[in-house]
Amino acid sequence: MEIETLAIHSGRGVDPATGAVTPPIHMSTTFQRAEDGTYPQGFVYGRSGNPTRTLLEECVRDLEGGADAAAFSSGMAAIMSVFQVLSSGDHVIVPQDLYHGTARLLLERLARWGLHASFVDMPDIDKVRAAILPDTKLILVETPSNPLLKITDIAAVAQLAREHGISCVCDNTWATPILQRCLDLGADMVVHSTTKYLGGHGDVTGGMVVSAKDSALFPEVRAIQQDGGAVPSPFDCWLLLRGIRTLPYRMRAHSENAARVAAFLEGHPRVVQVFYPGLPAHEGHETARQQMNMFGGMLSFRVRGGPEAAFRVAARASLFTRATSLGSYESLIEHRASIEGLGSATPEDLLRVSVGLEHADDLIADLEQALDWGG
Repeated sequence: MEIETLAIHSGRGVDPATGAVTPPIHMSTTFQRAEDGTYPQGFVYGRSGNPTRTLLEECVRDLEGGADAAAFSSGMAAIMSVFQVLSSGDHVIVPQDLYHGTARLLLERLARWGLHASFVDMPDIDKVRAAILPDTKLILVETPSNPLLKITDIAAVAQLAREHGISCVCDNTWATPILQRCLDLGADMVVHSTTKYLGGHGDVTGGMVVSAKDSALFPEVRAIQQDGGAVPSPFDCWLLLRGIRTLPYRMRAHSENAARVAAFLEGHPRVVQVFYPGLPAHEGHETARQQMNMFGGMLSFRVRGGPEAAFRVAARASLFTRATSLGSYESLIEHRASIEGLGSATPEDLLRVSVGLEHADDLIADLEQALDWGG
């Protein structure tokens, strides 16, 4: 079955009680036991399971080609659950260019528990190999990376991890299963902030962990989900399911728009550098072309003139909203280093852009006037 069809039909069915075509939202926090004390419908209590949440998990599982999936209340709760299955003294390898929230989680929270992390230039497989220690238990891949859109060869890292008995986990938030199927490339688990492209409308927060068939860690992720209770509400799950139904077509439009915006920026005299894997000049272009169907809706660029010029461009833009997030229908722009705070390695002149679903001509015209201050 093609992924467009899966996005429509997975996790969906006509309600047998009413004939409703759109699945209902099951708000109940508890479920009736049978006379013999069992739970014949499989649901006990809202923290451990909910029918609407199950539909969402089934849908994202099928889109990723996985064996199971666990939904969380946020992307950070999802990635936290992956790290929590490890033990004090374990070692993980993560990218240097990594979402700052994940990096902060490792350095400021999990390090107190004795979890050790090495930050490496992950597109260089030799550096990943050199970072492996006897107690390395997990390699986290983020590709395209945030915010420099570095591209890591997922299959190569997954094979390296397999050779050393290490789990390979991919953050697939930016690409989504529409553009990149990490499990097919050998990853053991996939993590999403479903807040972003899967939701697609900027109105719901969530996260997801999807497992390959033979993942050794996923049963513990499921246990953390159920015991810790960082789960999305039934209404959040319903909103996410609604968003996913149009995901394949939205991702194509995001990608097409971003490709046109990136090409425009690449040729502008006030732009120092554009980070977008769809550009042939991008250092990871060939790897991205091999493992992605299209190149996504995210890009970043450096503005000539330093941080003051970057702030000026963001302020002059009118169709691009100055806000932190990505993956919704509207275009967003932000000065990334200032949101990451002290210790950020992101260039001070860099703007990160989430290209939305407006007409590309209008987006380009807006950036052109924003960049052309003073004539």
